[in-house]
Amino acid sequence: MDIAALIAWVITAVGGFVLLGTWFAKGGQRRDGASRSRFPPALILGHFLLAAVGLVLWIVYVAADSDSLAWPTFVLIAVVAVLGFTMFSRWLPQVRHRGTSTSTATAESQFPVPVVVVHGLLAATTVVLVLLAAIYA
Repeated sequence: MDIAALIAWVITAVGGFVLLGTWFAKGGQRRDGASRSRFPPALILGHFLLAAVGLVLWIVYVAADSDSLAWPTFVLIAVVAVLGFTMFSRWLPQVRHRGTSTSTATAESQFPVPVVVVHGLLAATTVVLVLLAAIYA
């Protein structure tokens, strides 16, 4: 289960990199007169950084077989999941307005829908696998 969680987490991270790259490329981090994002930079960057720290902890957990890292890593990934769900709930209404003016489109409204869906499903899978691994550690 540990390895399955690691594989799911790495694939989830690849999708996250695609989304983060799209957000930056479309100007999500700019804070000029016209808002280019409904995601505060602290939200999206906090999600990314906490997920990266969690992934590193999980790699150490798997490599060193250190059971003491299982629960802290689960708590961390649970926080990451809450941040991710917050972003998803802000992103979802924007998908409905995709055909409108591109001059008012936010950076995240241009995320590829299949990447968002797969990223979210794999993230949920990862949370469950990490929880099960922590329970049985």
